[in-house]
Amino acid sequence: MSHPVLVYGATGYSGRLIVDAAIAQGLRPILGGRDARKLADMGERLGLEHRVARLEEPDQLDAALRDVRVVLHAAGPFSQTSRPMVDACLRRGVHYLDIAAEIAVIEALAQRDRAARERGVMLMPGVGFDVVPSDCLAAHVARRLPGARRLALAISGLAFVTRGSAKTFMEAADSGAVRRDGVIVGVRAGTLRREFDFGAGPRPVLNLSWGDVASAYYTTGIPDIEVYVETTPALEAVAVANQWFGWFLGTGPWQAWLKGHADLLPEGPSAAERAARRVVVVAEATDGRGGRAVARLATPEVYTVTGMVAPAVARRVVDGDLEPGFQTPARVYGSDFVLSVPGVAREDVA
Repeated sequence: MSHPVLVYGATGYSGRLIVDAAIAQGLRPILGGRDARKLADMGERLGLEHRVARLEEPDQLDAALRDVRVVLHAAGPFSQTSRPMVDACLRRGVHYLDIAAEIAVIEALAQRDRAARERGVMLMPGVGFDVVPSDCLAAHVARRLPGARRLALAISGLAFVTRGSAKTFMEAADSGAVRRDGVIVGVRAGTLRREFDFGAGPRPVLNLSWGDVASAYYTTGIPDIEVYVETTPALEAVAVANQWFGWFLGTGPWQAWLKGHADLLPEGPSAAERAARRVVVVAEATDGRGGRAVARLATPEVYTVTGMVAPAVARRVVDGDLEPGFQTPARVYGSDFVLSVPGVAREDVA
């Protein structure tokens, strides 16, 4: 019997949201991960098969992927977990999806395009909130302004951080990135400033290392890309610390200390907290000759979106709607794909 989807990291916060939504979309995913007790308990509760595999054990991974068509990888930080799972997918001829928001991870997958095409495997990172909504919005404004040279994305409403996401952000505590002339270059996070209108007048933003710096280039071909987030007092404090102590925050001892403290955070927002939040993404494309296209996208809270869009992509792949090689969501499924998510609305700004 062929099993369509294995969700690895199924017992984590995002993993559980993805599994619940996958079931609602008619999938019966296999639960994957390294904690046998948690997987067994979850599998018994949901009536789903579970498979235990450690990422550092290739034989275990290969066994876990038997008869699987699609892996939906939800166990971060992806800088540590992506490569062994991708290796296993290429060995076994299994399509790979993940919810990574990490620039380096997306770029590493882009480098494996040829190997994936040779195996007939699709590698698609960023099938969660990052990067599906912003990727679709970037594709939308790029279509409105052919020949655009610069793309700026801005996000408002990032209110919650899970333990896993916190550890990912901490890995980038001393770094930032933008794309210039098609090349990713370093720039300290929080040092670029401007304003965006999220629907209630201009608001200050600061630059953020976000997956779209990598993925939007492959979706749109636009060579200059920056990503911003609406500033808050907490983010301002982080930006100041980054400017003065960023080099120190990236050292081994401090990384260990920061990640240890991430384990003290709440696992993630409650359903009520998620339901009470909205997020707005703005995309602005310019061509250097006075041409400008701007659009806004309003969505539910970020983890809610991840829980809905990741299994929706998996469903597409199961149904054969895919392209082998390294791919990005909007490149394969189009700029309107995100509009199929309940609660998402897009508007063009004059």
